[in-house]
Amino acid sequence: MPATPLPSPSFFSPTAQSVHNRLALLQTGALQQAILNSANFSIMATDAKGVIQIFNLGAERMLGYAAADVVDKITPADMSDPQEVIDRAQTLTQELGTPITPGFEALAFKASRGIEDIYELTYIRKDRSRLPVVVSVTALRDAQDDIIGYLLTGTDNTARKQIEAERVRLENMLLKKNLELENARQVAEVANQGKSDFLSSMSHELRSPLNAILGFGQLLESGRPELTPAQRASVNQILKAGWYLLELINEILDLALIESGRLSLSLEPTSLHDVLQDCEAMMAAQAQQRGITLQFEAVDPDCFVSADRTRLKQVLINLLSNAIKYNKANGSATVSTQRTAAGRMRVSVRDSGEGLPAEKLAQLFQSFNRLGQESGSEEGTGIGLVVCRRLMELMQGEIGVHSTLGLGSVFWFELDLAAAPQWLASSPQDRAQATLPEPLHTPMHTLLYVEDNRANLELMVQLVARQSDLRLLGAPDAVRGIAMARAHLPDLILMDINLPGISGVQALHMLRADPRTAHIPVLALSANAMPRDIEAGLAAGFYRYLTKPIRVNECLQAIAQGIELATVYSRSIS
Repeated sequence: MPATPLPSPSFFSPTAQSVHNRLALLQTGALQQAILNSANFSIMATDAKGVIQIFNLGAERMLGYAAADVVDKITPADMSDPQEVIDRAQTLTQELGTPITPGFEALAFKASRGIEDIYELTYIRKDRSRLPVVVSVTALRDAQDDIIGYLLTGTDNTARKQIEAERVRLENMLLKKNLELENARQVAEVANQGKSDFLSSMSHELRSPLNAILGFGQLLESGRPELTPAQRASVNQILKAGWYLLELINEILDLALIESGRLSLSLEPTSLHDVLQDCEAMMAAQAQQRGITLQFEAVDPDCFVSADRTRLKQVLINLLSNAIKYNKANGSATVSTQRTAAGRMRVSVRDSGEGLPAEKLAQLFQSFNRLGQESGSEEGTGIGLVVCRRLMELMQGEIGVHSTLGLGSVFWFELDLAAAPQWLASSPQDRAQATLPEPLHTPMHTLLYVEDNRANLELMVQLVARQSDLRLLGAPDAVRGIAMARAHLPDLILMDINLPGISGVQALHMLRADPRTAHIPVLALSANAMPRDIEAGLAAGFYRYLTKPIRVNECLQAIAQGIELATVYSRSIS
C-alpha cells in the first residue's frame, strides 16, 4: 500500500500575510466582543424601524432589562422619558422646519439625515427608576448606502448631572446670599443716610443758637467801653464753654462721618512747612496762657506730603492741644520732623507731661475713653485721638505714641512724601503774602444780609456797626432779599442757606440769572456744616462758605475779600 502523501509545507507553514490576516480577524472579533460586553456604556443596535436587535451587557446592567426582554420587541424610545421624547420632537420640528413624530423618529431623525447627533436623555429602568444618559446616535448603512439600522451608544450621565445640580444649587445659594447682602447694604445705606441727615439736622439746630452765644460773646469781649475784670471773666467762661461745645459737636460729626464712610478727603501734595506755620500761629496763644513753651523745629519749605490739608491741620492741632493741656506747669511742647527710610515723613509732638503707663497706652485711640481724666480739670471728649487715627488711615498714613512715666509722651504720625506741585513757583512767604486782602479804600460799602433768625441778624447788625466803612441791609427771607438786591444793588450779599420758602442756594441761582445782580459776590453763612454742605455751597457759586458759629475775625476777612471782588469788578467795567 503506497504511503499517504504528507501535506505540503505550506499547509503547516502559512505565509506571513495569512497569519497577519487571521490575527487581525481575531483581534477585531475580540475588540467587538469586548465592546459588546462592556459594562461601562450601553449599546443598542436597531433595525431600520428602530426595533432593538442588539442589547449589550452594559445596557442590561444599566437599565435592568435582559436582552431577551427587549430584542425584537421595543424601540429605545419605549425606554425613554415620554415627555422628553415629545419635547425633542417639538424642538426638532421648529429647528429643521419639518414635522417630526414623537417616538423613535425623534431620537434618530438627525442621524437618518447624516447629521451628527449627541444629546442628553433620561432612560426609564425596568424598576421605573430614572437614569440620565448622554446618547450618541449613528445610522448604519449597507453597501448601497441604504439605512439598515441605528446604533445608540449611551453613557451614564448621573455624576455630571449631580455636579450640575450642585453647581446650580451653589449658584442659587450665592445669588440668594448676594441678594441678602444687597438688601443689607441698602438697609445700611438707608440707615447711614438717615443718620447723616439726623446729624446734619442736629448740627444745624445746635449751631444756630451757638452762633448767637459765641457771636455776641465775641462782641462783648472786644467792645467799648472795656469790660471790668469780673465781666471779662464771665465772658471768657461763656466763650470757653461755647467753643468747647462747638468742638464736641465737630468731633462727634467727624467720627460719625468717618464710620459711615461719608467723609471725603482730597489727597494732594501739601506743604508741611505751611501747615506747621499755620498750626504754630493758631496754638501760640493757648500755649502762652498755660505757660507752655511751644517749639517748632525748622522744616524744609520744599517738603510736601500726600494729605488733605484741612484734615492734616486738624490732626496736628488735636495733638498740640493735648500736649498743652496735659503738660506740667511751665513745661514744653516740641514739634519735630524726620524723613524715614520708607519714603515717608514723620511728624512728632513731644510733651514734658507725666507720661502714660503701659496699661493706659493700650487704651488710647478708644472712643470716649479719657484714661481717667473725666474728673480732672481739663475738658475733653475722648474722641479726638480716635478721629486722628481714622483720618490718618484715610490719608494712607500711620499714627502712634511712645510714653515714659515722669518724662512725657511723644505722639507721632507718618505720611507719604510727595513731589512739589508743578505750578509752584514762589516761596511759601510769597504765597502767604499774596493771599492777604488789600486794605479797603472805598469810603462806604453796602452789605445785604438775608437771614430769618433774628438773633443772627442782630449779631451782624452790631458787628457791622463797628466798621465805619460798612452799612447793613437786612431781609428775613429770600424773596425779599432778592427784591432788595435788585433795588439797592449792594456790594456784597451775606446769605443764610436754610431760609423759609426759597433756600439760599436757590436764591443764589436766581441772583446769578438776573443781569442786574449776577456780578454781586455772595457769601454763605450757614449752620449747615457737614462737608457735603460746604462742597455743595462752593460748587453752587458762593465765593466763601462760613459755618456758624462764626468767628468774628474770620467773618470780617471774608467780607473784606468779597468787597475786594466787587471792587475789582467795578474797575473792570469803568
